[in-house]
Amino acid sequence: MSITLPDSDHRWRCAHCGNLTRFDVVRRSRTAEFWHLDLSGEPEIEESASLVDEIESVTCRWCGKPDAIEVIARPAPGDPLPEENPGGQP
Repeated sequence: MSITLPDSDHRWRCAHCGNLTRFDVVRRSRTAEFWHLDLSGEPEIEESASLVDEIESVTCRWCGKPDAIEVIARPAPGDPLPEENPGGQP
């Protein structure tokens, strides 16, 4: 299963319980960094570039379902609120 990171027009939703706000996310990241060490050896990262940023899994924090996460459209300003907890109890 491939899950994508939501953008400014989309968000995650658990299709099982309706959760929109709490998820456990496992990500794999690989970065390239420029470190500047002062004379005492203390590092400061001055530049950082993301080489790989992959979401491995997303699990609903409420019901624990790892295979029910979907990407849905975010509501537009002024849209009515969605029905509360359509999928059942968290």
